[in-house]
Amino acid sequence: MAARKTAKKTSRSDGPKAIVVFWLIFAVVIISIALFNWSTINRNFNLFKTRLTNPPGTEKEYLEDGIDTESPASTPEIVVIEPERRSGTETNPAPPPTAQTPQPPASPPPAPPTVQTPKPPTPAPPTVQTRERAVYFANINNDGQILQSRVTRRLPVSETPLQDVINAMLAGPAADELSRNMLNLIPKNTRLLSATVRGSTAYLNFSEDFMFNTYGVEGYVAQLKQIVWTATEFPNIRDVQILIDGRRVDYLAEGILIGSPIGRQSF
Repeated sequence: MAARKTAKKTSRSDGPKAIVVFWLIFAVVIISIALFNWSTINRNFNLFKTRLTNPPGTEKEYLEDGIDTESPASTPEIVVIEPERRSGTETNPAPPPTAQTPQPPASPPPAPPTVQTPKPPTPAPPTVQTRERAVYFANINNDGQILQSRVTRRLPVSETPLQDVINAMLAGPAADELSRNMLNLIPKNTRLLSATVRGSTAYLNFSEDFMFNTYGVEGYVAQLKQIVWTATEFPNIRDVQILIDGRRVDYLAEGILIGSPIGRQSF
């Protein structure tokens, strides 16, 4: 009787132990299966998560990543899932950078030789054509008489030769001519306003200064001779009409008529 009681107690205490052992064995089996199939479980879990968080079609790329499901010892990898390309054109991945040997900096090309362009020769100034013209000044001899002295001037050729030669006379004698007692008896500051030729008469228009000669009557006559002799050196001029400020004046001084043309024979 006592043995039966002991057997019952033993059987009652063995029941819970068996259950505990069963669950321990079951847990070990489950853990072992999970360890052996960890990659598959992780892959299915990621696939499930991908379906929940990414657009349709992404799981296909995930399945084609080539994860080895046969190898139980493979380490789970982190998979980067790219969004679906909308166009069919694929961009070729850029090749990995290759290590290049640093090249020394290229030296600048040598400067081209400087070619000096020869300067064109400086053209010589154009030659001015000149011509000798006769000019008359007064000369006082030992007896005190006023005579006419002819000198020459080389003047540029122009379209107004008469005006040029009268202006040369108004400028007065040169230094060497003064040393030979030549004088200009035309009143100082006299200006030639115009010079024209009509037929054989030269019309010479002077400023009003022409009217005032400090040498008296002989001085007036001498200044007229200087002008008439100088103008009539031109072969086409026979006499001269004196004008003062563009108008005719009858007398230059008392008894000296200039209202009409004057020639060499008038003296």
